[in-house]
Amino acid sequence: MGRETLTASGDLKMTVDDSEGSTLVRLNGRLNIHSSPMLRDRLIAMLGGGPPKIVMVDLANVSYIDASGIATMIEALKIARNHQSELRLKGLQGRVLHLFEVTGMLPLFETSSPGSSSAVSKVL
Repeated sequence: MGRETLTASGDLKMTVDDSEGSTLVRLNGRLNIHSSPMLRDRLIAMLGGGPPKIVMVDLANVSYIDASGIATMIEALKIARNHQSELRLKGLQGRVLHLFEVTGMLPLFETSSPGSSSAVSKVL
């Protein structure tokens, strides 16, 4: 299992934990127009190559997300589906959860609740 930590323009810290067949991406900070390009590039690299895998993005410590952050998640989801991989969201809560709900994007993603480590459900 490998670990990598990256920071985008001081707004967002990303920690990537790789294990065989799956990757956990933990985000901490603000996912906005300045930080979403780094996340986009990493997610595309993870989902676009190699065998199908599961990528779980933990948003529990994201204090702010804007439209570019939502767009990045949707683009990554499309790439995952095209490569028979899975993109799941974890830790949606507060304002971040609210934004996914009001934009109507939440039903597109498989999610797990903030306190859950293994329960994954398709939100309908």
